[in-house]
Amino acid sequence: MPTTLTAFADVTTSDSALRRFLHGLPGVDTVGLEARAASLGTRSIKTTAKAYAIDLAISMIDLTTLEGADTPGKVRALSAKAVNPDPTDRSTPMTAAVCVYPDMVATAKAALNGADVKVASVATAFPAGRAALPVKLADTADAVAAGADEIDMVIDRGAFLAGRYLETYELIKAVKEACVRPDGTAARLKVIFETGELSTYDNIRRASWIGMLAGADFIKTSTGKVGVNATPANTLLMLEAVRDFRAQTGIQIGVKPAGGIRTTKDAIKFLVLVNETVGEDWLSNHWFRFGASSLLNDLLMQRQKLNTGRYSGPDYVTVD
Repeated sequence: MPTTLTAFADVTTSDSALRRFLHGLPGVDTVGLEARAASLGTRSIKTTAKAYAIDLAISMIDLTTLEGADTPGKVRALSAKAVNPDPTDRSTPMTAAVCVYPDMVATAKAALNGADVKVASVATAFPAGRAALPVKLADTADAVAAGADEIDMVIDRGAFLAGRYLETYELIKAVKEACVRPDGTAARLKVIFETGELSTYDNIRRASWIGMLAGADFIKTSTGKVGVNATPANTLLMLEAVRDFRAQTGIQIGVKPAGGIRTTKDAIKFLVLVNETVGEDWLSNHWFRFGASSLLNDLLMQRQKLNTGRYSGPDYVTVD
């Protein structure tokens, strides 16, 4: 399949052209979307399939700490847990990444010491995104220079909700360029929409298309810092968007639900959404991630129960 955005070349030439395209997208059937998400969430996964799903979910986690009280010691401990989530069972998969603030990137990179775990960094004045463009680009460049493999940026929700779509598109493009290192390699870019603040499913669909047209490697639901974060419905909508985008361009985009996914049961529901909506091509941590902190512990406890027949409880996993 050809990989091209040629068919959309005229869409981003002006704010009016982008507006016409975005408002010409099919409206979201709210009842149908939520009903399908709820229906897929009732699928029962047992025994061998459940064991596979747990290991897959562990390998898809961006193990995250984004607190004002983060210390180098906490980041080093989190990095050690990402590499070896269960010290009692070395067959446990590593997580996909450790996600930290830009000033902790170098600490995480050193602690991982070459392990096959990425360092992701939030940027662009996370979580609100309320800063001037030069500040956002400097924030991104600093994280990349410190060794970040991935950047999780936030869009300016105020600009988007005010209808300044081209401004939102150009911000993402500028951050994408700031992800490029002097040697020509680049950090992968995840674009956070903060779906809980976008108000409508139609807005989430429009934001998804802006992100994909601007060069996002992933589209991401949320920062985890607001009341409504990842839900099965908004994630399903974003999965449909990346499916349709690949069908039209040949370009595959990843999806990352973040915030509020705390249990093994939650994680498996999302994996079913992926399998049933976009298929096996997205069932790897290169194309699907969970933004989470507490999820890993529940996955580890369920994994131990499957392996031993006993539920060990939270005292038998490390505290993040």
